[in-house]
Amino acid sequence: MGMNNLPHEGTPLASRPLTRAVLELDEYAAGLGWDQPARLFALVDTERLRTEEPGLAQQLGMEEQDKDAPADALTPIEQDEIPADVPLDEFLATIAWPDAVVGCALTVERLMLPPSAESAVPEDLDDEALTRWVAEHPERQEVRMTVAVLRDGERESALRLREKDATTEVLTGSDLVPGLAEALAATFEE
Repeated sequence: MGMNNLPHEGTPLASRPLTRAVLELDEYAAGLGWDQPARLFALVDTERLRTEEPGLAQQLGMEEQDKDAPADALTPIEQDEIPADVPLDEFLATIAWPDAVVGCALTVERLMLPPSAESAVPEDLDDEALTRWVAEHPERQEVRMTVAVLRDGERESALRLREKDATTEVLTGSDLVPGLAEALAATFEE
């Protein structure tokens, strides 16, 4: 009774479609390994895509794998590469999504310092010097952030530390990376 809606092997059962999409993207990025460029994804309503764009759905391989996907599932579609020579926020400011896109997501790697080290950051560094300072700090941690937002304002993010690189160690929360979430949400503003 009711056993047919078990989650796919290996993915944690998340209740919200956006959380599921974020975890799916985190898992995808994990499969590619570390030291990867930032990646941008459009999020589309799986059901709607299959009904309205069957050709595209087929191209994306959705026919087979998603027959038993929940009705409210989101399908991430990877976008062209993000140019490495443009700051991320500037690049995001150039994006306009078609109506079929209900949300977007980004995976990006960053170096972070634990709160204990943040107080020691020198005050007068410009961005480049600060990046270098963090990169050389013994307590620095590499982290991959996956941030997703929906047109209606809902947001979700997942953080994976390089030193705790396991699906069970992934942190999720709607406001873990507020700056990036804001920048992504802005891509839907008219």
